Amino acid sequence: MTHPIELTIEEPLPGAFVWQLLETDDQGKRPRVLRKAFEPVESYELALSSGQRALQSEIRHRAPHGASAT
Repeated sequence: MTHPIELTIEEPLPGAFVWQLLETDDQGKRPRVLRKAFEPVESYELALSSGQRALQSEIRHRAPHGASAT
């Protein structure tokens, strides 16, 4: 069974945005950081697009061989 993954964007400092992928348990509780940005970027949009690419990569990595994740 796969657990839900959530993409979040935070702004720890003004103008510094970071993404992270959080994975929760079967009940959607106790999120843990699955992957996160190495360094902040200067806009929310850049952080979002980078986070979306990381999420798609994670989905492809978890897909059974031969299955297409679109």
